[in-house]
Amino acid sequence: MERANITLFPRGRVTMNQKKLRTFVFHFCPGVLSMDNSIIDGSTATRIHSLLYKAEKIVITCHVSPDGDAIGSSLALSQVLKAMGKHVHVVTPDTPPRPLMFLKDADRIVVASRWTDKARTLIKSADLIFCLDFNSLARLDRLADAMREAECPKVMIDHHLEPEDWATVIISRPDMSSTCVLLYHLLVRLGFESRLDKDGAECIYTGMMTDTGHFTYNSNDPDIYIVIARLMSKGIDKNEIYRRVFNTHSLSSIRISSYALYRKMQILPEHKAALITLTGDELKEFGYEKGDTEGLVNVPLSIPGVVYSVFMREDEPDYVKISTRSVGEFPVNKLCERYFSGGGHLNAAGGEYHGSLSQAVSFYLSVAAEFDSYIGD
Repeated sequence: MERANITLFPRGRVTMNQKKLRTFVFHFCPGVLSMDNSIIDGSTATRIHSLLYKAEKIVITCHVSPDGDAIGSSLALSQVLKAMGKHVHVVTPDTPPRPLMFLKDADRIVVASRWTDKARTLIKSADLIFCLDFNSLARLDRLADAMREAECPKVMIDHHLEPEDWATVIISRPDMSSTCVLLYHLLVRLGFESRLDKDGAECIYTGMMTDTGHFTYNSNDPDIYIVIARLMSKGIDKNEIYRRVFNTHSLSSIRISSYALYRKMQILPEHKAALITLTGDELKEFGYEKGDTEGLVNVPLSIPGVVYSVFMREDEPDYVKISTRSVGEFPVNKLCERYFSGGGHLNAAGGEYHGSLSQAVSFYLSVAAEFDSYIGD
């Protein structure tokens, strides 16, 4: 197996916490000093090297309703490529969640729902486009047509099942817990890891943390913690990142979440499920901003007997955004793929419904029994 030797800690002065971590790693985790290059094969790395060598204007994009993994991977890659002297823009279909705006360069993202013409022009004129954390052009929403028409090479880096065959280079690893951890391995394989500074490491850690529910699901792979150790060697404060992402809430966020749990949560004991709904009028009443309901779908899982949770939010008239979470082996991704034009992972998935909120609820209730066989005892 081909391996690349990588120094775990940078030369020079290190903090006491880094010294303690280094002592632990040297004595108990000697394998951390080398990283497995088989995750990204050599021919793929060579091809991406060639595309990057030729490209000057690069666009990085991700899926609609971007989460921590999508934004974290996009910003981290952007920072690395800018350090190489490339002209880079991150373009998203819509606004990133507010809790992620502390990440470096988040305020420079070109949001297509605000600056549609600029977003389309950047995609059209790009020499190379990186498509992160999505496997289908439909996940680009309003940018799908622009991406389809773009003539430049495209590189897909993703960890979702069944990628569509539209990119020039496809790196698809559904076994990986996040696109961020996959991106980290690519940076190592390309020899760019040294260009990843503390800010970029924060972005990657944020994506890894959010896509695993702060390492409570899809997180039993030891490789995850090897990567975390390396990111910590860049000087990140994982405790502070957790606080800013999960423990920093606006007044409107606290109020709307409290209302949703008290007034709008239903427990469906026959399906061992919880259902939370919020109408457009209720969102307006509480001054909702994107990100205010982040994490709300996870709360019912703490209730004994609840195996999975469904959150439906009426983002627009006749358009409902759906988030799902589960524990154990209940496959919420199957629910979202089969009935809500979405997908995701075993314990975390999302989708959408074109119709009213009441119609979405009725439809879900009509199909919920199909998934009772996954509940178990």
